[in-house]
Amino acid sequence: MTSSHTQGRGRAAKSAARSTQNETLTAAGRAGFVARGIVYVLIGLLSIRIAVGSGGGQADRQGALHEIAAQPFGKAMLWALVVGFAAMALWRGARAVLSKGPRRKVSSRVLDGGRAVFYAFVCWGTATYAAGGGQGSSGNAKSQDWTASALKLSYGQVLVGAAGCLLIGIGAVLAVRAAMRRFLKQLDTGTMSHRTKQVVTALGVGGGVARGVVFAAAGIFVLAAAVRFDPHEAKGVDATLRSFAQTPVGPWLLVAVAIGLILFGVFSFASARWRRL
Repeated sequence: MTSSHTQGRGRAAKSAARSTQNETLTAAGRAGFVARGIVYVLIGLLSIRIAVGSGGGQADRQGALHEIAAQPFGKAMLWALVVGFAAMALWRGARAVLSKGPRRKVSSRVLDGGRAVFYAFVCWGTATYAAGGGQGSSGNAKSQDWTASALKLSYGQVLVGAAGCLLIGIGAVLAVRAAMRRFLKQLDTGTMSHRTKQVVTALGVGGGVARGVVFAAAGIFVLAAAVRFDPHEAKGVDATLRSFAQTPVGPWLLVAVAIGLILFGVFSFASARWRRL
């Protein structure tokens, strides 16, 4: 009787611990999506300002941080972003390590692990900026520096070319998956009204395609750097976005992509609300 009672209490304690863990990771995931959404919305707004010729600093994550820092309570908002990105890294890392089931293939775990590392770096960079470390080198300069260092290695040209192809592939996959509405499988659409589902779907398609286009364009520049053996051909997010304004379509293509990035930011907010975490 005593043994049965003890086992029952043990199971109850384990169940409570699992419930607390799930609630913590769910909250972390939602905070991470909010942080991601804020940055994408700001990058989109900065890109529009560049397209219409009204200034606008760097249209990348550093530019977004600069815009936040310039606002009232900017320092507090920056540290809130640090917490959000740390939460996203925690959630992605937990999915890579703790998630179980037949659908959690090795490739999915590796992908989540890579995303966790990425958001850990983003968190560190945001914390450094918030602590007064400054912006440092622009994203474009960093991209060129990394490309130049890679080209100096044995088979460096091949490595840089492979990196460019990888970025192009990632961009294509992101755009195609968004166009096919694959993201709906990750959302709790059953709790949405019909109108809400339509709006969220439009946000996911438009935003996901625009995000994929930016990744693919950045990959094309990296591939060009490899083919021409010129690191200056590589471009960061800001320079990649500005390149859209230099096409025959003019600034309107940049405006379209910028609107898409804003849509993706808003979709991230929707993910914070309806994503199955």
